[in-house]
Amino acid sequence: MTAGLLRRLAGVTTTAELLAALVVVVSYPVMLLTALLPATGGFVVAAAASYLGDHYLHRSGSYLLVRMGKARVGLTVRFLVRQLLLVLLLARTGWTEETVAQVAVVGLLAFYALQIPHTALVTVLRRKRRLPFATRNIDLSTMPVPDGAPRWLTHRAVEKVLHAEVPMFAGLLAVVITEDTRYGYVGIVAAPALVLVYLLVLLPYLRAAKLPPDPDAALEWFDGWLREHRPETALYFSGSKESVYQVDMWLETMERLDTKPLVILRERAILNRLATTTVPVVCVPSAVHLMNMDLSMLRVGLYPANVGKNLHLLRVPTMKHVFIGHGDSDKIASINPYAKAYDEVWTAGRAGRDRYALADVGVRDEDIVEVGRPQLASILPASARPEGRIPTVLYAPTWEGWTDDPGNTSLMLAGENIVRRLLTAERPVRVIYKPHPFTGTRNPAAGAAHQRIVALVEEAAVARAADPRWAAEAERTAAERAAARARLRAIDEAGRGRGATLAAVWDDASVSRDAQTPADQAAVEERGFAEWNEAFWRSFGWWEHRVITGSEPRLFDCFNESDALVSDISSVVSDWIASGKPYAVSDSAELGPEEFRRQNTAVRAAVILSNDASQIDELLDAVTTGPDPLAQDRVELRHYLLGPDEPSSLERFNTAVNALAARAEARNQALGETGAAAVVSTS
Repeated sequence: MTAGLLRRLAGVTTTAELLAALVVVVSYPVMLLTALLPATGGFVVAAAASYLGDHYLHRSGSYLLVRMGKARVGLTVRFLVRQLLLVLLLARTGWTEETVAQVAVVGLLAFYALQIPHTALVTVLRRKRRLPFATRNIDLSTMPVPDGAPRWLTHRAVEKVLHAEVPMFAGLLAVVITEDTRYGYVGIVAAPALVLVYLLVLLPYLRAAKLPPDPDAALEWFDGWLREHRPETALYFSGSKESVYQVDMWLETMERLDTKPLVILRERAILNRLATTTVPVVCVPSAVHLMNMDLSMLRVGLYPANVGKNLHLLRVPTMKHVFIGHGDSDKIASINPYAKAYDEVWTAGRAGRDRYALADVGVRDEDIVEVGRPQLASILPASARPEGRIPTVLYAPTWEGWTDDPGNTSLMLAGENIVRRLLTAERPVRVIYKPHPFTGTRNPAAGAAHQRIVALVEEAAVARAADPRWAAEAERTAAERAAARARLRAIDEAGRGRGATLAAVWDDASVSRDAQTPADQAAVEERGFAEWNEAFWRSFGWWEHRVITGSEPRLFDCFNESDALVSDISSVVSDWIASGKPYAVSDSAELGPEEFRRQNTAVRAAVILSNDASQIDELLDAVTTGPDPLAQDRVELRHYLLGPDEPSSLERFNTAVNALAARAEARNQALGETGAAAVVSTS
């Protein structure tokens, strides 16, 4: 079993986390064995290892801790079991009849009794410090938000207060080793005393002077901000934390609009992961709070996703509502009848318009506007590959979707065949595998197929590293790759990109108060990411297979590193077409090439793969020395899918926003501003 598979099974991401997890798991049976023998020295070593391993997992934020909690071996249970094992050691060494052991039991009861008010106090403080909304780039200086408890008191508070038992644990061990009971009594008193001090230090932060305004006052203040700031165009989004990319892709476009923008989110998990932006952002989790806000100044609402919570803004009649989506594709989701709810539907090019016409789901042709895809500007066209280098093929399958349609994803029926054929191709290529972030979230079979593909790529990477054909190049570039890895570590340690300033979100009110992005920060961070991205690709060889999960490197950066793509029916294909490079699409439902092309516009310039992926050589021909018969088809398809090159997509998007805002304003003027506002407040 490879270390990579062990890491995935354990829910850890690094080898260091895996070792810490193994230390924690092994330390408890070792403590049991050494307590029974008894072997005090071995018990001390095992107990210290359990403390250190647990602490490392908490500092690294390991997901394994979540799994352990679900398995009923959470942090408190682990501390309690360790203490029970210490009591067992005391019994096996003849101390249970002594007063110190009996006092120790009383001390432990007092220690855990004090956990109750501590947990209650922390919970109340967290709730009191949470506003009914959270913000970024909105000046809260006129709504007093005093500083909360310092981070050292609140960050990982449960872990810290449990560690107050260390003096008692160490003191009782000292009793066993030295037979001097004074150590035990000192530790027994110190442990509950430390918890009590912790409580007393936290308690003053519950005073009214240390708390932000109550929810009603805060909401009244925000309505005042809306009336003063008067945003005109809102990007509205609701979704799971994994879907943050769907709103991230629109942030730069929002920054460049002529009208005043506002981003409205519904989940705090999305806000905490949102990319850097200078646009004002508000997160309003409660539907009641959102529907009671005065939003009459908004003129255009932009919706990247079709979700039920859209209704809470769609009800505002003084604005026009637009479905903009988070990608252009031939998926069923791209012709959702829900789109009838919007005033307009904006598509990238003519293909989107025709898609709705063929689907006949109630979206009128006059309500469709072709605006291009402003996000695609960073996708580079094909360029000459450096002399001697092998092509890179990106396999980027989509996820399994909400239905069991076999055409949703290639992962389960074709994924392993695709990857295996690429890895064993007679003409060697480098494989980059980047799955959709939702992979396996609904169908466990998709998750299992993903794990098998990861194993295939990792095993092939190990085999290639041992292949003499690449050894000389590996030796020649070793210093350069080592320098790139060192640079990556330095950038990460310096706190690059999102999460660097918002890692601690315990004190929700203070985070909103302080989350002000300087006008040039986004540009600075983008340059920092470009440096990170360049170092990332230099940190391993151009011949090395790679699995890339998570949000970074971004999909478009993977595009720019690749010579060809294999994917499914999704926006990935439509976006790739902007590069002009060869691609293949899996016909997982086995419709046959002719029917597959008829039903899916984006595959008209693609190599069509059956589930056995036997046509993969046609794609490899196009990126090596063979002919590329679909090159002209890709040029024509690009214009059909994504629209013309001039005017730019951003210009077309801005024009569409301005035109729709003017329509909304004209409608409101016709009704009368006062009457329009009254409709909002009573609807």
